Amino acid sequence: MPHSSIPTPKGQRLLGHLAEFKKNPLDCMIRWQREFGDIVNFRILSQNFYLLSHPDLVEQAMTEQQDVFVKIYDPQKPKGLQLFMGQGLVTSTGPLWNQQRRLLQPVFQRRNILTLLPEMEKAGAQLIARWRQLAPDTEVDISAEMLHLALEVLTRTMFSTSVLDRVDVIAPALEVCLRYAAATVLNPLDPPLWVPTRRNREFKRALAALDSIIYGLIDERTANPGRYNDLLHLLLTSTDPETGAGMGRRQLRDEMATLFVAGHETSANVLTWTLYYLAKHPEVMARLRAELHRVLNGGIPSEDQLDQLPYTKAVLFEAMRLKPAVALMIRKIGRDTRLQNYPLKAGSLAMISIYNIHHHPALWENPEAFDPDRFLGQKASKYRFLPFGIGPRFCIGNQFATVELTLLLAMLAQHFDFALCSDQEPEHDMAVTLRPKGGLRLRVRAIN
Repeated sequence: MPHSSIPTPKGQRLLGHLAEFKKNPLDCMIRWQREFGDIVNFRILSQNFYLLSHPDLVEQAMTEQQDVFVKIYDPQKPKGLQLFMGQGLVTSTGPLWNQQRRLLQPVFQRRNILTLLPEMEKAGAQLIARWRQLAPDTEVDISAEMLHLALEVLTRTMFSTSVLDRVDVIAPALEVCLRYAAATVLNPLDPPLWVPTRRNREFKRALAALDSIIYGLIDERTANPGRYNDLLHLLLTSTDPETGAGMGRRQLRDEMATLFVAGHETSANVLTWTLYYLAKHPEVMARLRAELHRVLNGGIPSEDQLDQLPYTKAVLFEAMRLKPAVALMIRKIGRDTRLQNYPLKAGSLAMISIYNIHHHPALWENPEAFDPDRFLGQKASKYRFLPFGIGPRFCIGNQFATVELTLLLAMLAQHFDFALCSDQEPEHDMAVTLRPKGGLRLRVRAIN
């Protein structure tokens, strides 16, 4: 089969596509897919990239050639999330990743997740009680509120403790770390961490604040082991089924830092966008409430009832389709290869645009419309709906997220109405996760 040349947008001789891409990476990738198709070649300085925006390309890269399309990892020169997650499950590779996956897999089995429901409920009930004190139609920054809620769920379930008294330290520190991580991948011009720039000093301060909290929780539990029904207990007592080894203190820290981001940042953004779409589509909210009334009659879902809420889950899945919490996956190409009839060069980076795939007009009817019905009665192809990734590195926390999101949405929708404060579509802000730029304000009104 003859090689086909990959479409390439016009760029600058030295900088390549840096200026256009840096201005707004997500909008740039959306535009390139529409103008040039499902595979696009671009360059930032000397780094070559391929943008992949079709399930067939993803299947070939992430499943058939998973040994070629690999995670970017160099412990000597950490980049992106490695800078503060270290060698956690999301960032590690090779034998270490295999060992950590084996250790963590039992922790995230559904039966273990369901034992955490009471702590999830407490966090939701706390927010509901606070919102009930608000005057009707108070404007609330839903984005900030959902970040605090998801962080409270995570720490209650993971550490059996509340961190609401420290949220003013944790939330901004995570924000700084995420933005810094994204910049190191997408902008090669950023100076290395040892250069004492303002941004580097800010990152180091944020990292030290997070480490102080995480190591403090580890050391406190190690000194007072006891019996706890939480993820930290499971992490401390888990052993590799093949070697019998447990986790060291640094590895525990890396996994906990990973869970801080993967376990609360993504859930918070899914809830934020879901409540936005429910405010925008009151007919969907009415149908959602009808299901909740029929199944729950004003109560909190039990283990069994969580599986009796198909429309509630369809609403969440449709929000995840339109606004995937992780809109982009990046892999390094280990050797020269081909996708379909296109040649790809070793050393290049492949950007898999989950956002573009979720909005692809050839894959979804009326792709820009919010229509939960598309997730009723049939499963979306695993290569065209990728909220939890794909292949061997499929998100290990997908069960945790699905249980948490279903429970919290059911609780919030039974107690509150949400209305838009503006008809203007929120702008995107992609700092690892996909958020509404500058937060997202909705009017909140208690309904019973």
